[in-house]
This record gives sequence, structure tokens and C-alpha cells, in this order.
Amino acid sequence: MQELDPTILQKANVWLQGNYDADVKQAIQKLIDEKAYTELTDSFYRDLEFGTGGLRGTMGPGTNRINKYTIGAATQGLANYLKKTYPNEQVKVAIAHDSRNNSDLFAGITADVFSANGIHVYFFKELRPTPELSFAIRQLGCKSGVMLTASHNPKEYNGYKAYGADGGQFVSPHDKAVMDEVAKITDISMVNFTRNQENVELIGEEMDELYLEKITGLSVSPEAIQRQKDLKVVYSSIHGTGITMVPKALERFGFENVILVEEQVKPDGNFPTVVYPNPEEKEALTLALKKAQEVDADLVLATDPDCDRVGIAVKNAEGEFVLLNGNQTGSLLINYMLTAWQEKGKLTGNEYIVKTIVTSYLMDAIAEEKNVKCYNTLTGFKYIGELMTQFEGKQTFIAGGEESYGYLIGEFVRDKDAIVSSAFIAEMTAFYKDKGSSLFEALEDTYLKYGFYKEKLISITKKGKSGAEEIVAMIEKFRNNPPVTLGGSKVVVLKDYEKRVETDLNTNSTQPIELPKSDVLQFVTEDGSIISARPSGTEPKIKFYCSVKGELKSREAYHETEKQLEAKIDTIMQDLGV
Repeated sequence: MQELDPTILQKANVWLQGNYDADVKQAIQKLIDEKAYTELTDSFYRDLEFGTGGLRGTMGPGTNRINKYTIGAATQGLANYLKKTYPNEQVKVAIAHDSRNNSDLFAGITADVFSANGIHVYFFKELRPTPELSFAIRQLGCKSGVMLTASHNPKEYNGYKAYGADGGQFVSPHDKAVMDEVAKITDISMVNFTRNQENVELIGEEMDELYLEKITGLSVSPEAIQRQKDLKVVYSSIHGTGITMVPKALERFGFENVILVEEQVKPDGNFPTVVYPNPEEKEALTLALKKAQEVDADLVLATDPDCDRVGIAVKNAEGEFVLLNGNQTGSLLINYMLTAWQEKGKLTGNEYIVKTIVTSYLMDAIAEEKNVKCYNTLTGFKYIGELMTQFEGKQTFIAGGEESYGYLIGEFVRDKDAIVSSAFIAEMTAFYKDKGSSLFEALEDTYLKYGFYKEKLISITKKGKSGAEEIVAMIEKFRNNPPVTLGGSKVVVLKDYEKRVETDLNTNSTQPIELPKSDVLQFVTEDGSIISARPSGTEPKIKFYCSVKGELKSREAYHETEKQLEAKIDTIMQDLGV
């Protein structure tokens, strides 16, 4: 029978004897009495880490769980950071929450602690999407904001996303400074939970109105929408916050035929109709696709619980609904925005788009052809937001995106935004339909013009400490002995983002990489394939992002070309030995 590590029992006893709520103590005592040592160990073997994006974990009592006390400690640390950073001014923050179980409770606790520390809190009185929180931070002149969400994780999870004054998640050096302050909260007595009601101000509809007004003003093709206002759009919020804003945004843009997936309209933290509330998974769109077939829709949209990601489905040449991946949707959006801006004579040479280094390089090709600057950042939307803040008032941001289904149009938000993205995906569909084309045909046309780019993400997870060591050994092997060929093509460039050096393997000449350090390697082959290897910083996992490119000679050759590129990706992964 499994023995309980004495240090675990010691940590559990601190909670049993400390100033914690009776129900929490009862839950811990029950685990001890029932000898549920695995669960007890998972709950206490470490302190839930406040990382660069905040907190995320399963809910329950314990130092390694999301609960009132870990949320309280994170907020106290963030409050201390804000008071030190802005010593002579009234600090303001905004707080919102999604539909997850306990998100409203945790949002209330966050407001308690901020207000108790003399910080003015703008508190969304009902659930709202993450991008609207980012918007509110900027609109209200806040120094920070918190979103209570675990994004598209399973129902057992919750989390805490912390934002800076620009409406983006904290980046260096501020992220480290916040983490240091949170780490200093070593005892629950250091957290002030007593709300000062005078410091809490409720917000809601007026912020919705302002946000909708701003994003509607970004519309580039209102005439096409007017002509295609009956476009059939099926939308699912997958029991999340999207229902509060996406239908309104579509209506504001001029769409009159939005069909909701009724079974998934009600916000529900148990996500009863799906396995995972993740629009990247086909299963999560099952009901939306069924509805789309029933009504013969033009477009299917589905957003995750905090409405920062959107998945879409469109009809292919055979009239079947197919899901587009994040790279395809992102490339279509970039191509549409730049084409529509060009047609309206809005491109002046001072515009730019942003993407991450593991997102389709089709976007780079489109931008280059349109004479629009394309910037590449490290993985994570916070880096896109950081760049936008840096260029604000100097260059014009049109759009940005990353392969994991997150996009942004316009400068009002500093995080991925599935509300504005849903509206523009619908606008884009109307724009192409107005020209006699479907969205799938627009994708084929993009491939015909720029080349057929095919991407695939392969994720490898190892177990435990030995697994973590294996991942380190794997990345070091690639770093020190890069492959000579991949998929039958010579590797000509090695980009090492940890060392911040790009090496031309033909000439051995090097040049610096002007991005922060990150443990990522990229191999570029002679024929334009780009393979990125990126280990996780928090778990024994490594991700390989594989991008290959071929020529699409005709629409009829679509499936055959796709099959060839898929086979090429398989060969590359075999060559890498994964």
C-alpha cells in the first residue's frame, strides 16, 4: 500500500491548523481519513506556480490547486507589485470571468483582495469574454486586469490570467517582477480578503456598447455585407462567454441570418455536450456541423469558453463541411484584410501584420506581395500584443494571428479576440460570396497564387523526471548535431532562439536573432520546409511544428497535392526520429 510522504502530511497539516475555511479543512481531513494519498500528494506536493501567464490548474483544496487561497495569494502579490510600481497614484484594475465552475466566485475573491488593498476595481457584473477585459483595461486607464478562466481546458480546471496596463499579458521584465511578488506571499495571513465595497464599481452593458461600436468601425466591406446580409452563419459558444457578444457583433456588422446552436447556448461550466470545450477539436463542433447541414449554412463558427479562440468550418468543392485549421483561417483572414484594404486604397506602406514563428509562412508571403511588413514573434499572443504597443502611433496594425486559432483585427485589444475575428470571418465570407466565390475556393486561390502551404503539429509527451531528461537530451542532440537533410531536402539554415543565432549551414556564417531567448530550434530546408522544435517549460513535452510547401497547379489537384505534402511531413518526422 502506498505510504504518504511526511512532507505532504506536514503541508496538509498547515492547512488543517491554519486560518482556512471549515469546508476546506473538512475536504483535506477526508482525503487523509480515506487514505486518498495520490490525490493528497497531487494537491500538496508543490505550490501552484504563478507563471508568465498567471495560474492554471485543477480546482480543489491544497497548495497545488486552484482555490480561494491560491487565487488570493496571487492577487495579493499582484496588488503589491502594482502599489510598488505606481506609488503615487490611484491604481485601477478590471476583472472579468468566464462560464467555468467557480469562475464567478474566484472573480469575487480577486475583487475582495484588490479592493482591500486600496485598489479601484472595475468589476464585470456578469460573465464576459477575455478580449473584452483587455479592451476595458485600455478604455478605463487601468494598470492591470485579471480574467478568471482556464481557456479551453477540461471542466476540472480553472485559471487566472493577469494583464498589464497596455491590455496585454505581462511580458519581461514585468512578468518576472509580478512573479517575484507573488512568490513572497508565503502565508495566508499575508493576504487581505476583506473587501472594501467603496473600491468596487460594477460595469457591463456600457463597455459592451463601446467595444461593439469600435470594432464595427473597423469593417472594410460593409457594401458586400449589405448585399449578402442573408448569409447563413451557424454559431456555437460551446457553453461559454461568446454568447454574450458574438451574436451582437455579427448583428452590428449587418448579418441577419445567424443561427445559434441552441443546445450549447447556455453558459455551463460542466460543458455537458462536449468532451473538451475546444474549437480546435472536431468533436466540439459536432452539433454545430449537424445544424449547418440541416440549414445548408455558408459558414460555421465556434468559440472556446473565454472566447479568445475561434474554429470554423466551410463547404469544400464537393459540398461537404470541412474544418479549417488555425493556419488556414489565419492566412485567409490576412489575405482578405490586405486585399480589401488594397481595393479601398488604404495601404500606404506603413501597415504591418504580426504572427508567431511557428505560424504559417504563407502569411509572410501574402504580406510581402502586398508590400505590408510582417513581423514574427515568439510563441504566445502576449508577444504580438507587446509589439503592437511598441509600434502604437508609429505604424498601423491591420491584423495578427497564431496557429492555435487565435487572431486579432484592429488595435483596441492586446490579446487574441474571437469576437472581432468571428465578425471578420463572416465579413470575409460575404466579400468572397459577393464575388461569386466560396471561402474554400478563396483558400484554393491563395494556394494557387502563393503555393500550397501545409502545416502539422506533432506533440510528444514523456513521463516523469526521466521523461523531462529525455526531452532535454533530444533538443540538445538537435542543437549540437542538426539533421543534414529532411524530407529529401538539404537543411540550409539553423535558427537557435536559445542562443539567438541564425546559422547559414552552407557558409557557416551567422547573424543575430532579434527576439528574446527561447528554447526553440528551427530547421529551414532548401525547398522551403520549416521545422520548429519547442520543448515545454512546465511539463515533459516537446512540440514539433512542421511546415512544408508545394505547388498547386489547379483546383482539381487540391486533394492529390495535399496528400503528397502530408506524406512529406511524415517523411520529415521519420528523418527526425520522432
